[in-house]
Amino acid sequence: MLRAVFLDRDGTLNVEKGYISDVDAIELYPGAAAAVRRLNDAGIPAILVTNQTGAARGYYTIEHVHALNRRVSDLLMHEAGARLDAVYFCPHFKEGIVPEFTKDCDCRKPAPGMILQARRDLPDIDLAQSFVIGDKATDITFARNAGCRGILVRTGYGEQVLAGEYQNLEVQPEKVCADIVEAVAYILLQQ
Repeated sequence: MLRAVFLDRDGTLNVEKGYISDVDAIELYPGAAAAVRRLNDAGIPAILVTNQTGAARGYYTIEHVHALNRRVSDLLMHEAGARLDAVYFCPHFKEGIVPEFTKDCDCRKPAPGMILQARRDLPDIDLAQSFVIGDKATDITFARNAGCRGILVRTGYGEQVLAGEYQNLEVQPEKVCADIVEAVAYILLQQ
């Protein structure tokens, strides 16, 4: 069985900038690409799992969401030869305005749908030994709901979450790390 690392996107891999309309505005955090490369080199699947409600809200098209995810993948490869083993995103939002994406679903974090889909696609993943790295309280609840271990990073909304100013930590993370670099270093020390 394999352990995997499920990575949030905005605020974890790339700088949090709200709803990004310009694909070229995406920038990775320093060391993020090298951290993903460390997972690649260790044989640990690095899987992107991200809520992306911009399409449901009518801010941009679903094709734009795909372009944003491709940009992150391209930057990872360019900066460190790193790769994502799979990409999952949830475009749904029940208060959206685009009918196709305006609904309740089982894939919007903290619901575990994206991780459960990854487990179906990659059946060798051991969820109990896998990690979620994210900057929001919902990422930590997402980890618990899928039977994974949660790491909260201080980048993105992380500091606000820890200060009680954004979202409510209903579940305590296994570890709080400065950023994805520290989070990956912690994971690689775990047996």
